[in-house]
Amino acid sequence: MSKAKNFSLIGLGVVAGVAASFQFSAYAQKDIQSPLPLDELRQLADVYGLIKTDYVEPVEDKKLLSEAIGGMVASLDPHSTYLDQKAFREMKEAVQGKFVGVGIEVASEDGYVKVVAPIEDTPAHKAGIKSGDLITRIDNVPVRNMSIDEAVKRMRGKAGTKVTLTIARRGEDRPWVLPVARQEIVVQSVKAKMVEPGYAWLRVSQFQENTVDELAKKAKALYAENPEIKGLVLDLRNDPGGLLPGAIGVSAAFLPKPDQLIVSTKGQLPDSNQQFYGRRDHYAQRGADPLAGLPAGLKTVPMVVLVNGGSASASEIVAGALQDYQRAIVMGSQTFGKGSVQTLRQLSADTAVKLTTARYYTPKGRPIQATGIVPDMKVDETLEGDALAVLRVREADLQRHLVSEGEAEKTPAAKDARAALEAQQRALAQLKDRKPLDYGSKDDFQLAQALNHFKGQKVLLAKADPEAAKPAAPKVLPGTETKPPELKAPKK
Repeated sequence: MSKAKNFSLIGLGVVAGVAASFQFSAYAQKDIQSPLPLDELRQLADVYGLIKTDYVEPVEDKKLLSEAIGGMVASLDPHSTYLDQKAFREMKEAVQGKFVGVGIEVASEDGYVKVVAPIEDTPAHKAGIKSGDLITRIDNVPVRNMSIDEAVKRMRGKAGTKVTLTIARRGEDRPWVLPVARQEIVVQSVKAKMVEPGYAWLRVSQFQENTVDELAKKAKALYAENPEIKGLVLDLRNDPGGLLPGAIGVSAAFLPKPDQLIVSTKGQLPDSNQQFYGRRDHYAQRGADPLAGLPAGLKTVPMVVLVNGGSASASEIVAGALQDYQRAIVMGSQTFGKGSVQTLRQLSADTAVKLTTARYYTPKGRPIQATGIVPDMKVDETLEGDALAVLRVREADLQRHLVSEGEAEKTPAAKDARAALEAQQRALAQLKDRKPLDYGSKDDFQLAQALNHFKGQKVLLAKADPEAAKPAAPKVLPGTETKPPELKAPKK
């Protein structure tokens, strides 16, 4: 069997206007060890022949075979898929952080396209599309039972053109029609600012080619103007993932030793069993080391990592690594649980198969897949609670999701449909008139709790958390102790 060019990827599901990012890798496809199932292959050939001879109208060979490949790959798990010419081209373009689309992360639910989250500062975000919205029509074409890939293709297009989305929102009497202009979007993956004197906020919205460079530049700028930073919040909420080198580099930026294990992978192929360390060759393949010359305080400053159900893949790798080494307190809600590796195996010059090839594990060997990262301190999204919790889709909710290694596939527990519906209605009532959360603002409740933790003040834990009934002394892990505001960043 000939060698194929491969790409290793991590990322959350499908994004309308944003494809998963990837990196080049080089290993040969594994030779088939077991004999081919000849009887089943004959049946496939027979069905192909029947369609060619008996179907009501002629069908192109290319269409039949592409759909057969697509169906075979899609039956494996939610993240394996066949990429035709257009999808493959869009995925390669997306690695640069540039794309043309409306800017929403989507998943499939009950045959419809569900909005996981609008991407910040995109046409969809500005148009008021919210997490939990269902897209029922695209340009008046019903999406019921349409594949996610097909729906994404319809929402993408040329910059300046419009796509009309029909949106159904729970709690609303009727769907509403929303024209959204497509545009080329250049995502700035890192934001940074001082939220209070002495306290810094760094947000990574996606892990792209330039994320490590951006984070290093903005961290240096923060310390140049504020050399005595007493606490730093790394905000990974609603970060769907991206490039693995980005996750390694961001983790390495905060860990005190350059050779610490960040993440490991396990799969069927020998080359799928790897360990990745905070070394330059694992996060920067070319050019100067983007982490050279980082402020020394970045390695020791007390940290909180904010996560939620929209934090997936690369963001879970970072949160898991910093949590395992007790470098930071992880705060928020349980993450998405997307801990599988996808590899692009190029079939031709312009087509490929995205295939799940391994699982990710934290430095202590904890599986991420279908489990996610559980925060050290569970904090609701707002003072009133986390209304989105009952509406969010997590990896474990997806059909055919890959279970953790050694874990038997679980039969979903029977749910009280009425109770679930009532919970959704209550959540929607809370969300109906609420403005989209502005991360990093003075109204950011979870950020405020992170600052309270730094200051040794009361942290309001999640209402569903049994520890919420206790007197709220902040949880502190060994090595991350903080004192009242006069504390300075500890020295090595």
